[in-house]
Parts: sequence; C-alpha cells; structure tokens
Amino acid sequence: MRRSECARKREGLEFHGGSDYMRAMTESNFSYKVAALYHFTVVENPAALKPEILAACEARGLKGTILLAPEGINGTIAGEADGIDALIAFLRNLPQFTGLEVKYSDAEDMPFLRMKVRLKKEIVTMGVDGIDAARAKGEYVDPLDWNAMIADPDTVVIDTRNAYEVAIGSFEGAINPDTETFRDFPGWFDDFSRQLQEKSEKQPKIAMFCTGGIRCEKATAYVKAQGFDDVHHLKGGILKYLENVPEENSSWNGDCFLFDQRVAVGHGLKESDYDQCHACRMPLNTEERASQKYVPGEACPHCYDSRTDEQRERYRERQRQVERAAREGRQHLGTT
Repeated sequence: MRRSECARKREGLEFHGGSDYMRAMTESNFSYKVAALYHFTVVENPAALKPEILAACEARGLKGTILLAPEGINGTIAGEADGIDALIAFLRNLPQFTGLEVKYSDAEDMPFLRMKVRLKKEIVTMGVDGIDAARAKGEYVDPLDWNAMIADPDTVVIDTRNAYEVAIGSFEGAINPDTETFRDFPGWFDDFSRQLQEKSEKQPKIAMFCTGGIRCEKATAYVKAQGFDDVHHLKGGILKYLENVPEENSSWNGDCFLFDQRVAVGHGLKESDYDQCHACRMPLNTEERASQKYVPGEACPHCYDSRTDEQRERYRERQRQVERAAREGRQHLGTT
C-alpha cells in the first residue's frame, strides 16, 4: 500500500475523530470513513440482534465485518461519513452498546468487499472459558498518560499482538510474547508469570496494549484472573495513541499493522508504505518487496524457504485468480 497524496497533505493536522476529523474529511479527497468498534458487555441473544444490525449496515451502504457474541461486539466497517455516523448512533442507541468504543480513520479506497455480521463464541478468540472482560478487566490508561506509565522501571509492558504485527512496530521496552495467534497468549503468560514470581515475591505493575484496545482488554481480564491486581491497558489501543500523541513526544517506534487493505498506519494514522505477503501474512516494506525472494501472492523473504511445492502452487493459483479478477474489473473474493 502506498501513502496517498491526500495523506501527505493532512500531515500536521491535529486529528481527534471529532470536528477536526470531519474538517479533514471535507478538505481532503478521502472517500471513506473507517470505524473500528468494540464493547465488552453481556449480550443475551446475539442471534436476534444479527439481522437488525446487518440491515442497518446495508441500508447505509457500509462494508466490513461485525462480530456478535455473548461477551459483546467487535468489528471494522467503512463507508461514507454520514453512513458511518448514523450506524454508530444506531448501535449506541441499543441498550447493550451504549458504551461502544470507536476509533476512526479514513481510506482513499474501500478497504472491504462485503458487509458481514457473524455470530461467534467470543468477539476476540482467546479460547479460555470464564474470562469476564466486561466486569473484570484492568484499569484504562489514557493515551496522554501512557508514556509516563511505561517509562516507570517498575512497570512490565507487554505487547499482546501477534509476532507479524510486532515486527513492524511497538513501544520502547515492550515485551514481545512472539505469539502466532491470541490463543497462544494465555499459555505464554502462564510461563512468563512463573518467571516473574521466581524473580520477586512482589507483584509487578503490568501494562498491556494492542492495536485498538480489544485484545489487551481481554488479556487484562485473564491476567487478573491469574491473581495479578495492578493491571492496566492502553485505552483505545495503539491507534488512539498514534491519533492523539504528537510524533515528537511519542514512545512508539515504527508502524501499526492493520487487518485491512491499508496494511499499516503511522503517527497521525497516516497510511504507511507496506504491502502484505499472502502466504505468511508478514507486512513487507519497500526493501523486502525488492528482494528476489518476493513473489507477489506466493512468497516473501520471511517464508520463501519454508513453503512446500504444494503450498506454492496453491498460492500461485490464488494469485492467478486475483490477477484475472483485476483484468475483468472486479474484486477477487479472497482479497478482503
């Protein structure tokens, strides 16, 4: 993905998702407003809500994915600004979602292909029963107070994201669990907590973060369930931090991986110059894309030597379908 001219023009704008956000959208050529939303709460009957929410999204021409589960709602959607605003107002009008957390950004191109509302057991999959993120999570830390917390030498700072996300950016001094999926986090933390206890009988202060706030919110609930009391997490996640903290005051290094076609953003939520390997999911910078081991849709320097011939052929076939769809002026269903 390339950073657009519109993104470059917006540099220096204080960007808070309110009046400044709307002014930026008006003055730029961005076509779509993107909303990343979630809320941990008790949802008695997710199946009954599904058609109502899907109809509300489709009526406003929105695309993306929303997950519904007994523990809450999670999703990312895109569309025209008026449609996004109307949908967020609709959701916050529902008694379950009055506390809905939303982070806004923008995109020159529509980052999603379809609108989907899915029923799930969890809105973010940890695979551990009985974790109550609605009522037993850690304490929020405002983005403007985050630097002071992680600078405290007595604070253990943990990045709860996956290894391929951490690869392109993280906070200074943060511990990388090197997980492949969020399901791996509980096992990693169980091992890590034993190491902490061996080092000191005193419980440390723990601060966690993730992309938009949802994974670290659930992670804090898990950590508290393991007997740790002084547990905190970055409110709104990395995206809220990059939106509100000026680059010159930032403790963030690199870029923030996203789960859509933008691939990554940096300070001010400006789109970064990354593409993504469809074989191993690793984000790729300019140098990696110039490597002889980068084959679009098939392999990259991170996975070139670790894929079987059968896997390579499967990736090649997918890439042929993507290119055929592009020639015919349509999107390939697997691209979003």
